[in-house]
Amino acid sequence: MDRTELADFLRRCRTRLSPADVGLSAGPRRRTPGLRREEVARLAGMSTDHYTRLEQARGSYPSRQMLAAVARALRLSGDERDHLFLLAGEEPPRGGRPATAHVRPGLLLVLDRLADTPAQVVSDRGDVLAQNAMAKALHGDASARPEDQRNIAWRYFTDPAARELFPAEDRDRGARAAVADLRATLARRPDDQRLAGLVRRLRERSAEFAALWDDHEVAVRRSDVKRFLHPVVGLLELECEVLVNPEHDQRLVVYTARPGSASRERLELLRVVGLQQLTPG
Repeated sequence: MDRTELADFLRRCRTRLSPADVGLSAGPRRRTPGLRREEVARLAGMSTDHYTRLEQARGSYPSRQMLAAVARALRLSGDERDHLFLLAGEEPPRGGRPATAHVRPGLLLVLDRLADTPAQVVSDRGDVLAQNAMAKALHGDASARPEDQRNIAWRYFTDPAARELFPAEDRDRGARAAVADLRATLARRPDDQRLAGLVRRLRERSAEFAALWDDHEVAVRRSDVKRFLHPVVGLLELECEVLVNPEHDQRLVVYTARPGSASRERLELLRVVGLQQLTPG
């Protein structure tokens, strides 16, 4: 618990609010900027003495319930609430907001500007939400599939053709990574019924998934090197960069090849090929 920083943060948040912001009357002869300490305490349902001690950096450890009440009283944003919990030495509350499939226009613009490299926006459940032309050329057009077939883990464990994009010796590692990432996501959002339903269906449908799930491995998907066996251009070894958008539980995944490498030449060929319906010669 960082008492000094917590006290400073509370004072600054209190003084930026006016009585009208929280439905109180200012009354005559108000000299205190913002709210008074007793007003915050009353809004939070705690004693004035207890709140005052927190602002004076000499209070005892506040409970999680008290922190949540103070956050509401001070009208803190989600980020500010999390900061308050961390200063008090507590883990921020798990987000109750379900993951959204809406991709912000700015992120879509970035996606479209990446004309010479595959890139796609994926939810932390593994749903492919948006792709640029190069990603469609590499992975196939996810938007052309039924909605339940746009999930990466679902296709990997239920459609043998989905694994043909990867060398045989890499497939076990890919399976473990997919399951470990789903484990981490479910731990962050245990009340997400869509996510829990996906896991349940995968356990029922795939004995391999069920066995890996029971191993209880946990790992968030991050930057990596991946190999792809494209039916037209052949083997691609690509750097996979994962840029996380925590506000919407989405990830921008970008694939690049080292300059001067054979994979770079093949990636350029893939750009020329685009989405043409070609078969290996």
